[in-house]
Amino acid sequence: MSKQITVFAPATVANVGPGFDIFGFALEGIGDTISISETDTGEISITGGKHCESIPVDPKLNVAGVAVQAMFDEAGKTGAGVHLHIEKNIIPGSGLGSSASSASGAVAGVNMLLDLGFSSQELIRFAMIGEGAGGSTPHADNVAPCLLGGFTIVRSYDPLDVIRLPEIPELHVAIVHPQLEVKTSVSKKMLKREIDMKTATLQWGNIAGMVTGLLTKDYELISRSMEDHVAVPVRSMMIPGYDSIIQIAQDSNAIGASISGSGPSIFGFCKTGTEAKMLTGRFGEVFEELDIEYNLYVSKINPKGVSV
Repeated sequence: MSKQITVFAPATVANVGPGFDIFGFALEGIGDTISISETDTGEISITGGKHCESIPVDPKLNVAGVAVQAMFDEAGKTGAGVHLHIEKNIIPGSGLGSSASSASGAVAGVNMLLDLGFSSQELIRFAMIGEGAGGSTPHADNVAPCLLGGFTIVRSYDPLDVIRLPEIPELHVAIVHPQLEVKTSVSKKMLKREIDMKTATLQWGNIAGMVTGLLTKDYELISRSMEDHVAVPVRSMMIPGYDSIIQIAQDSNAIGASISGSGPSIFGFCKTGTEAKMLTGRFGEVFEELDIEYNLYVSKINPKGVSV
C-alpha cells in the first residue's frame, strides 16, 4: 500500500500595515487541506476539489506542483511520484494567501511523507518558487507564516532570512472578504517602482513601531504604526467600501485595520474575541449596503504552521 498523508495549510494575512512583502501571520481554522500519496508513476499529478475550478492541474503550471518539483530537484529525487488532491477553503484572489497555502502545504506534506529532511525554513524557498508560477515575483510574506505559524518578518530576500516573532495570544483578528477578485500580479503592477525619501522614512518608522509594539504588546503603538504609505493608498482604490471599513474600525476602537495581502479582504486587530465578532458584523453591514456578497472570519494568530 502506498504511503499517504493529509495536511492542513493555514490561510494567512500578509502586507500587514506598513509591512509590504515582509510582514505576515497565520490564521486559525481557515486554509487548504491537501491529501498526498506516494505513487509509482515517477510524476507529480494533481486533482482539485472545492474552489479549484479555475486552478490548473498541470503540475508545471500549478503552484503546488512547481513547488514540489523544485524540492525534488534540490533533493535529487529524479523519478519520484506523488499525487496531490487539493481542497481549497480559501477562495483564490481573496487576499488570504490562497496560492501560498497550496504551495506550502504541498512541500511540507511531501517533505514529511517522503522523509526528505528539509527544515521549515528551507521549505520557504520551495514554496516561494511555487508562488512565482503564475509569473509574479516570488515573495515569502504568505508562505513564511503558513509554514512556520505565528507572525513572521522577512528580514531579507537575498539571502532569505525569515524571523518568527514570539506568540501573541492576546490579539484577535476580524476579517471581511467581499466577493471580488483582486489578482496580486495586477495589483503589484499598479504600485510605484520608486518612492521618495520622505515616504520611505515614514514607512520605516511605522515598520519599527509595529515590531516594537508586537514585542512589547503595546497596542497603542501598534495602532499608530499600522499606517501604510506604499501599497494601501493604491490598492484601497480597488476595494469598494474600504474607507467605510477603516472608519468603522476607528470608531469601534479597534487596534488597527488594513488590507490583507493585495485585497480585497480587509482585517482589523482587536483586543478580545468579543470585539472581533462585533467588528466583523459591522464590516458585513458595509457590503450589505453595497449589495456585495461577503464572508466573515474571526481568528487569533495561529501559532502553528502546516500540520498533519
